[in-house]
Amino acid sequence: MHISKTIEINGKTLTIETGKMAKQANGAVVVRYGDTMVLVTAVASEDAKESLDFFPLSVEYREKTYSAGKIPGGFIKREGRPSDKEILTARLIDRPIRPLFPDNFNYETQVIANVLSMDKENDPDVLAGLGASAALVISNIPFDGPIATVRVIKSNGEYIVNPNMEKVAEADMELVVAGSDESIMMVEGEAKEVTEAEVLEAIDTAHEAIKKLTVLQRELIAEVTIEKRTADTVELPDGIEEKVKQLSLDKIKDAIKITEKTERRQALKNMKNTVMEALEEEYPESGAVVSNILHDLEKKEVRSMMLEKKKRLDGRGYTDIRPITCEINLLPRAHGSALFTRGQTQALGVTTLGTKADEQIIDALEGESSKKYTLHYNFPPFCTGEAKPIRGVSRREIGHGNLAERALKPILPINDSFPYTIRIVSEVLESNGSSSMATVCAGSLSLMDAGIPVKSAVAGIAMGLIKEDDSIAILSDILGDEDHLGDMDFKVAGTDKGITAVQMDIKISGISRDIMASALDQAREGRIFILGKMNETIDAPRPEISRWAPRIIEWYIPIDKIGGIIGPGGKTIRSIIEKTGVVIDINDDGKVTVASPDVNAVEEAEAIIKSMIEEPEVGKAYKGTVKRVKDFGCFVEFMPGKEGMVHISELELARTNKVSDVVKEGDTIDVIVKAIGNDGKIALSRKMYLKQTEKKAE
Repeated sequence: MHISKTIEINGKTLTIETGKMAKQANGAVVVRYGDTMVLVTAVASEDAKESLDFFPLSVEYREKTYSAGKIPGGFIKREGRPSDKEILTARLIDRPIRPLFPDNFNYETQVIANVLSMDKENDPDVLAGLGASAALVISNIPFDGPIATVRVIKSNGEYIVNPNMEKVAEADMELVVAGSDESIMMVEGEAKEVTEAEVLEAIDTAHEAIKKLTVLQRELIAEVTIEKRTADTVELPDGIEEKVKQLSLDKIKDAIKITEKTERRQALKNMKNTVMEALEEEYPESGAVVSNILHDLEKKEVRSMMLEKKKRLDGRGYTDIRPITCEINLLPRAHGSALFTRGQTQALGVTTLGTKADEQIIDALEGESSKKYTLHYNFPPFCTGEAKPIRGVSRREIGHGNLAERALKPILPINDSFPYTIRIVSEVLESNGSSSMATVCAGSLSLMDAGIPVKSAVAGIAMGLIKEDDSIAILSDILGDEDHLGDMDFKVAGTDKGITAVQMDIKISGISRDIMASALDQAREGRIFILGKMNETIDAPRPEISRWAPRIIEWYIPIDKIGGIIGPGGKTIRSIIEKTGVVIDINDDGKVTVASPDVNAVEEAEAIIKSMIEEPEVGKAYKGTVKRVKDFGCFVEFMPGKEGMVHISELELARTNKVSDVVKEGDTIDVIVKAIGNDGKIALSRKMYLKQTEKKAE
């Protein structure tokens, strides 16, 4: 049965329909906004995956090139592995829906969003997030929805929900917000140093739209007849829970008092092994059950310790920041480098400056563009003391790198006045919580070390939350275990003036606006403290860029001169590059960029190019090369690509009968431009130059 529901958002019609496409999926919807359409399907397997300690959910988001009337590039001519944009969008869809599945639902579940049509005005990512919820709520898969996802921006003082892509590019703040009728579940976005109050107002605006979209989904549910599956009930062996508690509780309480991470985890591991061995004979093949009971006991005790004793795992108070050290200029040949250490989290930030040729080309549905600034985040297994196979860049690394990249973007001089391409690499060397925010700090320090004229320093901090009924603990600078056992992960980055990036994931319902406001205020205090520590090491960019960075100069030439500089088949420009060793880039608008680590080479190339477009002046002296010798005179190249003729009568002060007696091909001679004819032919004179020289000598 085909069902369609519509609503107006920001003056445009949004439609959710089901019953036409992908009817064999457990749930399938098409979401349309303008001419952008996304098909989202949800399917759960019939057989459970036993003994899993995680929910087997996978989310895929794919932008089909046909949706924008394009054919994929490359030799194969079909869509390949997902792009960074597709991976980041899949994560945006995954994060708010994952906590809404039952704990014991161990059935492999897959949500797939395919962009079918793209109008280049309305971004399909938030439509895919909305569609994921809609597909799940009308399916037989147990899911505590509906929720909705929207984009909100602040532009010219106005908050706009689901704006067109052009508006987003100009906005002072852009947030993607997901939530239910009652509460917010996810926030992610960037801003140009906005206040905490502005972020909250944007979230409020988004929540009003979210409520309308959840009502729309309930209207859809009302017309769909489906019986929800139930999560499997776990039958615990008789008495096992009590026996595990008797054997472990005191040891758990002792272990969580150990403030050092490695020792604490070893104590918990030893306790677990002891309990397993003690119960192995009485409860064979119950290892997974025992492990889950121990995890729940540990979680309960840690949360109780924090709420009742106001003591955290490493002994800090709620607002305390771990010890911070900062170092710069560690790598002698890197353009900028910094080591930022906060407790047991450490990031090495390295900045490299490049030319326009180093810009990343992005081939997206909305068209091809270039990216002048990138940040790459690497999280090797040794940073947590583990040995694992390294199989390319993970989705997590792409997500964390994107957050840090967005945090630093507002302070960068990404404009025509700074011609460099910027790449930052973060090597996470140690991790015990908040490595993405350590990346922000290390990246900011390395930018200043590289001499890039950034507006100010940026610091990041991860906040956590423990909530039991009315008891609340907001934690600053959370550890990895506090993130895992807590109810919220709230990352905030910014300058001393305001917020530049934010990411919030909430695992429970009932997080009020007041709690978010308190977390933002506490995050600001922590951010200012961290900035103070960073400024003790370096508080302004170095006055000059690194000596190892390329020197770049830019200027404009007349558009009609571009062809002459490039030459037939690029011959002329290649000869300049070979002679000087520089990198040359010429835009269609006449903008010339010359770059090289050798400043002398840059100046030489600049002089050659400028001389090529220079117009010859009558009466001006030039040094030229004899190209051809004729009976009546010789032809001399006195400027790049410019030739003139020296008549035999203009070769010497005295009369000459034979040109070859005076010059031969390849000779370098000084000449003066005698005249330029209407036809563009140039008459040169060596005699005039010799007379001029003779007079000066007198």
